[in-house]
Amino acid sequence: MAKLSNTELLDAFKEMTLIELSDFLKQFEETFDVTAAAPVAIAAAAPGGGAAAAPAEEEKDEFDVILEADGGKKIQVIKVVRELTGLGLKEAKDLVEAAPKPVLEKANKENADKAKAKLEAEGAKVTLK
Repeated sequence: MAKLSNTELLDAFKEMTLIELSDFLKQFEETFDVTAAAPVAIAAAAPGGGAAAAPAEEEKDEFDVILEADGGKKIQVIKVVRELTGLGLKEAKDLVEAAPKPVLEKANKENADKAKAKLEAEGAKVTLK
């Protein structure tokens, strides 16, 4: 088998569907006994280093906006959920009725705070994770 260049490999991957690519990734991980997950940074256990590492852990850049309860104003909360997510009426209604459920996932801090404020303004109980 001829050796493929990185460009040729990327071109081959571009032609694959997501399912085919996912299957390839699983087979690659099994064949080479590796994991394609991103490495996790480990803080050094040096004296004084623990205090400096703590603020870095608290600094999250992605948040999940979780609807805990509609607060008795289901219709208003459904309207806000539709506005935030672009879901249809039935999907938004199902999400609100199935609380606690995530409304937004992996949103930046600014968008998560705005979404939380809008939902809470309508009486909903919301948490950020």
